[in-house]
Amino acid sequence: MLRISFSAIKPGKEARLRAWLAELNERADEVRATFRDETVRAEQAFIIDGPNGPMLVYAIEAADFERGAAAFANSRHPIEAEHRAIMQECVGPGLNVSPVYNVSDN
Repeated sequence: MLRISFSAIKPGKEARLRAWLAELNERADEVRATFRDETVRAEQAFIIDGPNGPMLVYAIEAADFERGAAAFANSRHPIEAEHRAIMQECVGPGLNVSPVYNVSDN
């Protein structure tokens, strides 16, 4: 299953968020270790210019999002604590968006 979220980036935090996302690429083995616990197959993040400032677009493909959310909340992986803190520092509330078209092969 695929999920995409859209969130405003807090003022002055785009550079910090970009640096963190680049660091995640460099620490891919640590990230993949969390994927196993969270049933995640892939993640992608995009920063786009929005009319009210930059937005984070986050795409996640996972087998079980409820299990993944629980694993993330209870994770003992150090990178997860860093991720939670930086996302809280840099990313504002998400937009309440639902797909208007949604088809998959399962």
